[in-house]
Amino acid sequence: MGEPAVGPGDVRRAAERIGPFVHRTPVMTSTALDARAGRSLYFKCENLQRAGAFKMRGAANAVWSLPAEAAARGVVTHSSGNFAQALALAARDRGIPAHLVMPRTAPAVKRAAVEGYGGVVHECEPTLAAREARAAEVEAETGAVFLHPYDHPEVIAGQGTCALELLGEVPDLDAVVAPVGGGGLLAGVSVAARSVNPGIRLFAAEPKGADDAARSLAAGRFVPQTAPQTIADGLLTSLGRLTWPILRDHLEAVITVSDEEITAAMRLVWTRMKLVIEPSAATAAAAVLSEDFRAIRGLSRVGVVLSGGNVDLDRLPW
Repeated sequence: MGEPAVGPGDVRRAAERIGPFVHRTPVMTSTALDARAGRSLYFKCENLQRAGAFKMRGAANAVWSLPAEAAARGVVTHSSGNFAQALALAARDRGIPAHLVMPRTAPAVKRAAVEGYGGVVHECEPTLAAREARAAEVEAETGAVFLHPYDHPEVIAGQGTCALELLGEVPDLDAVVAPVGGGGLLAGVSVAARSVNPGIRLFAAEPKGADDAARSLAAGRFVPQTAPQTIADGLLTSLGRLTWPILRDHLEAVITVSDEEITAAMRLVWTRMKLVIEPSAATAAAAVLSEDFRAIRGLSRVGVVLSGGNVDLDRLPW
């Protein structure tokens, strides 16, 4: 087993690098949700991050890690929305071009934000193959540096900084729960959290309709995502070559939840906590409120990463 792609030192360096360019998001609590969960919950509100999601951390770290000569050529990625927004904003902060390959089905609110940050959108068909092919074309045409939306060491390290903040504020957590799509957030969180507290327990939250992480962990090997169907549009991607080994070595379990549970949790957080979260973030809230998670013993204080708040208000699920 080789060395992991990202270590604790990478996350700490990322925290120093991105400090001027990201928000230190609040940790919030809710007695109503605590009562439903049967334990104390501490919500890390990345929905209040710049660009509306945790991905600003990874994008900023990747952009500001580039040598000046490479950065001047600009950056390119493929993304359905949140990373595209974050990369466009991080590139604007550094004064460099950003090219974002987005599927034509991407939420209008996310595309509008990308363009508002000055990013150049390149439309493609809504398949991973089409996204990757178009990104390669744009890279060749422009000379821009390709930054993978989650399977990139500097991106993973940047995402992990939210866990350093969470545990800095609430050091005695028994566990942390975060949603999993490509695994960039949870891989970074796992490395960071274990560096602070080696005994902390780590759980993934995943939609039942896009459960490749659950199937991979059960099989002990990478199982690719196939035909995902879920309201959580940010969690449709397969785990990455770099993220999967980290998750394999750190996760205790993957808690899967239905779209109905995700919608109910999203509405509950909106109404009781007055926080606008998107379905991907609500997946983590749904997981900690689920019967499966309630049945896990030895957990009294649990951190929950609310990953983003970029919801299309014209397409609410209720």
